[in-house]
Order: sequence, then C-alpha cells, then structure tokens
Amino acid sequence: MDVLIIAIARIIDLAFNIYIFIVIARALISWVNPDPYNPIVRFLHNATDPVLYRLRQTLPFLRAGAFDFSPIVLLILLSVLQQVITTFLFRLAH
Repeated sequence: MDVLIIAIARIIDLAFNIYIFIVIARALISWVNPDPYNPIVRFLHNATDPVLYRLRQTLPFLRAGAFDFSPIVLLILLSVLQQVITTFLFRLAH
C-alpha cells in the first residue's frame, strides 16, 4: 500500500511539474507575437486559458496596464498546492 501511495505522489508531482512548464511556456510566448494558428501555441493557450481566465475573474487587479500578473500568481498557487499534496501523500505513505 505504501508503494502505491508513493507512486501516486510521484505521478501527481510530475503532473504539476509538467503543467508548471506549460504555464511558463505560455508566459514566454506572450512576450512575442506568436502565430495563433501554430499547433503548439494553440495547445499552450487551450491548456492554460481556462485557469488563467478564472484567476483573472476572481482577482481582477492582476492586470496592471500592459502587464498581466496572473501567470505568476498561478505559478505560486501551483507550487504551493504541489508541495501540500505531495508532502501529505509522502507522509501518509510513511
């Protein structure tokens, strides 16, 4: 049972890391004018826009002029949530 919980914790940790990299890539491509029909750009937008949209609705002050702070806030929230969940699962396993 302990091995199963550790495996689940590692899979969840990996999923968080992958999504964090997707959010970082989305933030980086926003600095340039990417082709909106590029499949990679479309994937990054489709993977992050629902979460960023909800975050912007919840906290409307995240947009200051031309700068959007919502990816930064999302990265912080994802990191905290990742630590809480994986720490809980690892402690549960031991």
